[in-house]
Amino acid sequence: MPADSRSRILAVAYELFSRRGVRDVGVNELIERSGVAKATFYRHFPSKDALVLAFLEQRDQVWTVDAIVGQAKLRGTTPTEQLLAIFDVFGDWFLRDDFEACSFINILLEMGPAHPLGQASIDYLARIRGHVQALAEQAGLDRPEDFARSWHILMKGSIVSATEGDTQAAKRAQQMAGWLIEHHRS
Repeated sequence: MPADSRSRILAVAYELFSRRGVRDVGVNELIERSGVAKATFYRHFPSKDALVLAFLEQRDQVWTVDAIVGQAKLRGTTPTEQLLAIFDVFGDWFLRDDFEACSFINILLEMGPAHPLGQASIDYLARIRGHVQALAEQAGLDRPEDFARSWHILMKGSIVSATEGDTQAAKRAQQMAGWLIEHHRS
């Protein structure tokens, strides 16, 4: 557990929000599990929504940038290989005992697109698409924005399928991803 109170609160929130969503986790549980006083909690996070926004920011860095994009870049030597490697990363993730699906999708569905947390989730999902679009541009694919939108459907669909119990969802999506790449080649 981190030493400073803000980091402890965020660490507990990361664990609970990624596993259980927003509405199932109360402020009192967050305070108790992080071992801080209520005043300390509210000094760092004036509302639960403020804490969820901090969680989403951390999730983007830890999961999207470091784990997915970072690992895909390590596993592939070309932009095309890196795109396909996203589904190798997903395949490993889907088999983990602590697989918790996508927090951005979960919070968007839980809170709705009109809620500020739903909108923040939409923004983070767009950032993921941006990473894909950048790789598509580097790979020289046609219509990289359209490609990224279609690719993102495969990513989100494989996550939902894995949540349903399909442990091969990443391999299935990767096969379709290969077809999508060929469709977007000049």
